Amino acid sequence: MKKRSYKIIIALSLAILMLLSSIQLPNRAFAQDSLNINADAAILIEASTGKILYAKNEDTALGIASMTKMMTEYIMFEAIHDGKIKWDQEQTISDYVNKVSVDTNLSNAPLEKGEKFTIRELYEAMAIYSANGATIAIAEAIAGSETKFVKMMNNKAKELGLKNYKFVNSTGLNNRDLKGMHAEGTGPEDENVMSARSTAQLAAYLLRDYPEVLETTSITKKEFRTMPGKMNNWNWMLPGLVYGYEGVDGLKTGTTDFAGYCFTGTAKRKDLRVITVVMNAKNAQGQGDYKSRFDESKKMMEYAFTNFSMKELYPKHYTIKKSQSLPVTKGKEKSVNIYTDKPVKVVVKNGEEKLYKPVFKVEKKKLNKEGQLTAPIKKNEEVGTLDLKYSGENDFGYLSKNFAPKIKVVTQDKVEKANWFVLSMRGIGGFFSDIWTSVTKTVKGWF
Repeated sequence: MKKRSYKIIIALSLAILMLLSSIQLPNRAFAQDSLNINADAAILIEASTGKILYAKNEDTALGIASMTKMMTEYIMFEAIHDGKIKWDQEQTISDYVNKVSVDTNLSNAPLEKGEKFTIRELYEAMAIYSANGATIAIAEAIAGSETKFVKMMNNKAKELGLKNYKFVNSTGLNNRDLKGMHAEGTGPEDENVMSARSTAQLAAYLLRDYPEVLETTSITKKEFRTMPGKMNNWNWMLPGLVYGYEGVDGLKTGTTDFAGYCFTGTAKRKDLRVITVVMNAKNAQGQGDYKSRFDESKKMMEYAFTNFSMKELYPKHYTIKKSQSLPVTKGKEKSVNIYTDKPVKVVVKNGEEKLYKPVFKVEKKKLNKEGQLTAPIKKNEEVGTLDLKYSGENDFGYLSKNFAPKIKVVTQDKVEKANWFVLSMRGIGGFFSDIWTSVTKTVKGWF
């Protein structure tokens, strides 16, 4: 072969390698770009399991503005549940609350100093109209001061397992809007920050633990005694409002110069509820506005309801192949059958049901060194879990371990401990069995 031919082959090989290197296989970045969400950060989850269906820059702490009020709501509901405050309890308006509440540059229901309002009135103003003065009044009712309430917020975030967050006030305002009365230990220009993941996680906890919040966040308009007819919900995706979308019933908008236009939305269709978060949403021209946060949220909701559904992959009392029973020692029976304690329901992309395979994980603490359960064993005693192994692409995982569905694998029947006589006879039988095995091997060795 001539030298020229070698050169041609080498040139063609290099060209093919360059072409292959330019081709990108499907990956997470591609999945994100496919939705083209125009925001600094975004996330889409299924609410009950915390399954992430889409995510973009989800772990970066960014401004959250009035989405902060979801934490204030969570702590308020918890305080009511624990009997620390009551719905009809009256809170006297402080000088601080009054000064913030009459600032017409902020979202507010005016509250006169010394006047009394019930917790329910203040909550409705906060949840529907994002009233900042009313929010601070709730914080003072629970903790005595916003300074103490801010500590509660950060402690609760830690308790819930949130990451990448910092709370400096109860409202989500920039501290410069708090008339010089911001919480002790915070700066005059500080503002609350949190990641999209943690914002979605907080929303999911709020819906899981206090679903009654939706009874209020779904109200489009409410009378308030200091501003009759004017308390309109800022969530314009509620059905009947300007950007109404079927199934939307919450949750919280947020806007500041620092955070941009933000929104934590939730919608339910059939048995699928999703939560969306957009942070600093922008329009096609790269400018932030009220409409952009709803447009970007709608993209994610449409994607979820068009492509995903809740599926029961395995029924209650499902028996795992090759793991139908576990050996038992010191019991009347030498093994016990096992199965799942409830159906296995997960959110699945259309047509991907067969990409999930059940995996049994035994609880090792339950077994002895020989891999046996030790009698006595109760019926429905947990011996492990069933996990699902997904073999598809672009798996974003779950918000956290606390949300990932845990399907218990339990015993079908009880196994009583065998009495001393049975155990003794088994021991004797085992002894002679070992001798016979040894003799058999020896005899075989002779031949």
